Amino acid sequence: MSDFLQQLPGVIYELTIRPDGSKTFTFVSDNCQEILGLSANDILKDASLLDNAIFQEDRENFNQSSKENYKRQTLWSWEGRILVHNEIRWIEARSNFEKRDNSVFRKGIILDITERKHREQDAEAVSKRNETMFTQLFNSAPMGLVLLDEHGKVELVNAGFHEMFGYDLNALRGKNLNDFIVPDDLKNEGIDLNNLITANKIISVVTRRKHKTGQVVDVLLYGVPVELNHRTIGIYGAYVDITERKKVEEELKVRNTELDNFVYKVSHDLRAPLSSILGLVNLARLPGNDDNPMDYINIIGSKVEDLDHFIGDVLSHSKNLKMDVSITRVDFNNIISRTFTDLNYLEGASDMMIYRRVDDNDFYSDPWRISEIFRNLVSNAIKYRQIKGNTPEIRIEINGGDLQTEIVFADNGIGIERENLAKIFEMFYRATVQSDGSGIGLYIVKNAVEKLGGTISVHSEIGVGTTFTIILPNRSAEKATENTVHFAVQKQ
Repeated sequence: MSDFLQQLPGVIYELTIRPDGSKTFTFVSDNCQEILGLSANDILKDASLLDNAIFQEDRENFNQSSKENYKRQTLWSWEGRILVHNEIRWIEARSNFEKRDNSVFRKGIILDITERKHREQDAEAVSKRNETMFTQLFNSAPMGLVLLDEHGKVELVNAGFHEMFGYDLNALRGKNLNDFIVPDDLKNEGIDLNNLITANKIISVVTRRKHKTGQVVDVLLYGVPVELNHRTIGIYGAYVDITERKKVEEELKVRNTELDNFVYKVSHDLRAPLSSILGLVNLARLPGNDDNPMDYINIIGSKVEDLDHFIGDVLSHSKNLKMDVSITRVDFNNIISRTFTDLNYLEGASDMMIYRRVDDNDFYSDPWRISEIFRNLVSNAIKYRQIKGNTPEIRIEINGGDLQTEIVFADNGIGIERENLAKIFEMFYRATVQSDGSGIGLYIVKNAVEKLGGTISVHSEIGVGTTFTIILPNRSAEKATENTVHFAVQKQ
């Protein structure tokens, strides 16, 4: 029997607890030395040796467990640490409860569970590490992430989701996500997507969701089921904001359409003057033609000028699209004066009356683009002046400010029909046959204004004139920052 007990993976014991609380071991198996580091004889002589071997931090828990079990008078089980030759081991103690003559008799076993505890601790450490990695990845991911339960109720959202839609976890926890971010016209889509994911389907869809403010957000939505034992217990959703991408795609469509129109228009407007020139050359070569050659030369010169102006406008448009915005101080008076000087060759330019008022506020923007804006507005005002009647006028007001500057450009020309106002900024659109210009002047103006971060509006009446109002941001603070950085670099 002794050999059998020696081979057991635990210490068998019998313990008597008297009414005064004193304890005596009446039996301890011989393998006590190997497992507890104490001999059976020593424990039989002094029961406190085993109590003292319990790790200091676990003694209070041990005593509390013993007292509660004494009150309940049931089977007892306790796990804790003991010191064996200065090595910490984990033990599990179990015993029955038997009361005789006010004394308690316990028969039980003490098991060495050190290896099991180490495995549990290792597994717990791995689990905690994985949980930490998931939590950090979830919270720091550069996209909107949400974790739902199987009913579509919110359990977690990350900072990216809050930034994208304006809702934090406190506002959404335990609530149906579709009630907050799905637009009314897409409610059925939101329900269908949740049902698909719950049915173990992975989805990827381009759709729309709404911000807390009501603003629509274009998103690429990924939905992945979270499974446990082949059952979907949650939904993992990832939202990628593609609003800017959609804008780029829409702009690309517009640009492609413009490119098609551009190719057609350029080929037409380049070939038409060339065809006229070739026609005049062939006419001059006809036998017996006694027309004055200077008449042909004058017409050819006019057609070449038209070509030159058209090519200039095309190059200006290309430069505006490709060239970076260069910020420096803008001298409006100098730009306006130079514009009228450069356009003095246009028919009717010398008849124009010019009125201007320019504030003295420092204004920073891109002088080249502002020059292009004035060149096209002044050119249009000259070309579309009233031939008969009042003296043609151009009025320019520059109302400066610290944050923005307002440019008001008005003429008393022939005006634009109300139904045509929405089209005047389109490429190659001509609202009147009075001029044979390229038709891209106002298109260049609008694009230049947008490049500068501004806005342009127009008001016009037939026979009264046209007024353009342009608002441009004053980028003086940006220039000041640039100068500060440049100065700091130079000091280094």
